[in-house]
Amino acid sequence: MIAAMVETEPETHYLRDPTRGGLAATLNELTNQSGVGLVLEEDALPVKPAVRGACELLGIDPLGVANEGKLLALCPQEKAEALLKVMRAAPHGEDAAIIGRAVADPLKLVRLETSFGSERVVEWLNGEQLPRIC
Repeated sequence: MIAAMVETEPETHYLRDPTRGGLAATLNELTNQSGVGLVLEEDALPVKPAVRGACELLGIDPLGVANEGKLLALCPQEKAEALLKVMRAAPHGEDAAIIGRAVADPLKLVRLETSFGSERVVEWLNGEQLPRIC
């Protein structure tokens, strides 16, 4: 899939596996390294209902859960739909989604636009939510 993505959109700026610290840590690392902010759309995040339910029962944020075998990509906004099409055509890429956008932000924050219409800062994980078993 990655080879097809790079061939389709050579201006892809960022490819990352959000294993340690999940989406929250990976995107906070990105904002700190790049100097931009990110705005995520909660309704666009492809969190499976079973995962969401388990996180609610355990009282943990799904954004901080390790995501083995997942991929984050950052590309120019005008190229996002073409890149998404390539990702969805690949085996195991059918749940790929555009989850947010980069924004100018001197504070370099990751913000989440919630389903309720509010906004919250997605912070670095404090400690470990779940022990790593592999």
